[in-house]
Amino acid sequence: MQMIKKALLLSSLLLAAACAPEVGSEAWCAAMKEKPKGDWSVNEASDYTKHCVFK
Repeated sequence: MQMIKKALLLSSLLLAAACAPEVGSEAWCAAMKEKPKGDWSVNEASDYTKHCVFK
């Protein structure tokens, strides 16, 4: 039973850490500013322009 509780706790923490901010939110815009522009996908660049530049 103790092992099951530990596994559930660990999986909950991993799921919570894996959540990314919603596209267009302030947190997402800030994260994109920190990410090198060469690593952006075409969709990310389009979303950044649409949501962060031309609010």
